[in-house]
Amino acid sequence: MADTIRVAVIGAGGRMGREVVKMVLQDENMTLAAAVSPSAGPVDAGSMVGVNPCGVTVSADLETALSDARADVLVDFTVPQAAYGNTKTAILHGVRPVIGTTGFTPEQIDELDKLCQERGLGGLIAPNFSIGAILMMQFAAQASKYFPHLEIIEYHGDQKLDAPSGTSIKTAELIAGVRRELRQGNPNEEETIEGARGGYYNGFRIHSVRLPGVFAQQEVIFGGFGQTLKIRHDSYERAGYMPGVAVAVKKVMTYTGLIYGFEHIMD
Repeated sequence: MADTIRVAVIGAGGRMGREVVKMVLQDENMTLAAAVSPSAGPVDAGSMVGVNPCGVTVSADLETALSDARADVLVDFTVPQAAYGNTKTAILHGVRPVIGTTGFTPEQIDELDKLCQERGLGGLIAPNFSIGAILMMQFAAQASKYFPHLEIIEYHGDQKLDAPSGTSIKTAELIAGVRRELRQGNPNEEETIEGARGGYYNGFRIHSVRLPGVFAQQEVIFGGFGQTLKIRHDSYERAGYMPGVAVAVKKVMTYTGLIYGFEHIMD
């Protein structure tokens, strides 16, 4: 179809990248324009992800792929060290970035937003594409107005590179936006083992659990007089993120500028 969105996927050979390739191939409103994975080799992208061959050969180089593909959108689920460069490359090629990788600094986000504005492109950086996780974050921010004493505990597999997770940081930012800084706990508190109380953010703590067998969970625990409130979200497989990615790919075609946070494009 001539009016389908042409999507390039970088990190296509990774666990999230493979799910994105499958999602694009199965969505009638999208066409797979390119798949990039330096380690996958020149294989058919459909065959690589376990579906019918699609006629798109996996490329090793993003610049070459974008030059040849006429892509509208680039989806990136790679690593923090590569995501900034990939995003900038996409924008300079006139391709709208949809980024599920964390680790961007505020200065980098501002720079990329300006590039998008200059070129009339929409873009999105989202720490989490799970609609349930976004709701968890928004509910937690609302609850913090009434329960200002809280802690965040996030759980991921032991191979995750960053701690705390991008989702927990985004949750903390949303909470800090509606809650005055309140330093919790006993003012004379002392850690007898370094790090026992977790990372400090705006007066509360973030704890990162890393264990094999865990996929992705987060809970925000609120404490008040005689009661506690827990808001928790559990993800069990990567396919659960794909409805959100599909929404993002379609939405970035409709606005200009780089948005940080999936919650800003939810209807």
